[in-house]
Amino acid sequence: MRIEASRKYMQTVQDFVKEELEKNPDCTRSDNLKIHMVVDEIFGNICDYAYTDAPGEITVWVDTDSSAEMVKLVFSDEGTPFNPLLLDDPDITLPASERSIGGLGLFMVKNAMDDISYESKEGKNILTIIKRIGEKDA
Repeated sequence: MRIEASRKYMQTVQDFVKEELEKNPDCTRSDNLKIHMVVDEIFGNICDYAYTDAPGEITVWVDTDSSAEMVKLVFSDEGTPFNPLLLDDPDITLPASERSIGGLGLFMVKNAMDDISYESKEGKNILTIIKRIGEKDA
């Protein structure tokens, strides 16, 4: 899916991801919740920060290959180069009032997913996220 980088399209993107996840019967409720949280965080961050001069677009790709027992999400944009993996994790041992603003959402993404990689290639930011699926809900 290629769509304008605007939060007004968040539900459209979430609906697209939901339809893709429904193609894999091994994707549990817990997997779905985590993946949708990630989509919200990553799509929202790209909308808010990738394009500063003019509106841009985001490509969202979802692979739900059940034989691989994983879901692969790829977010691609042509905005300002930014590797979210280089951000330091927030110190969650501090009280909320003493923590720096920002970074908690990406921290949650890193902890909810099994693998995350970033590359800047041919003028594009490409963030690839993998979640192993099918484990029983607790």
